[in-house]
Amino acid sequence: MKITFVLCFVALASAAPRPQDDVVAILVDERVDQGDGNFNYNFEADNGIKMQVSGTPGADGQSNMEGFYVLPLADGGFAEIRFVANENGFQPVGDILPTPHPLPAHAQEQIRIAEQQRAEGIIFE
Repeated sequence: MKITFVLCFVALASAAPRPQDDVVAILVDERVDQGDGNFNYNFEADNGIKMQVSGTPGADGQSNMEGFYVLPLADGGFAEIRFVANENGFQPVGDILPTPHPLPAHAQEQIRIAEQQRAEGIIFE
């Protein structure tokens, strides 16, 4: 029994991926930081991962950033996420991101009525 366990363990260990199989080459690594809050960077690896970002200082002390990143998917394809990050937070856009369910018709009608009332100056307290 012990010999079977040891043989199974040896077979499992020999089938495990070796660290050198996981080496990823960096194809592009460009960084520009002007020291005043403005920056750009561009990164690309041979496994398909990419990222480009530009940043500027924001009015409230934050960094405003805009760019995209590309990630490999399990099916062999790639997903691209474009984003803006500013005083309104991180705002990603991409086909693989989940989206909320649409509002039911009665909720949309209530929102329309409320907007109409606000436009007419009607205020509820």
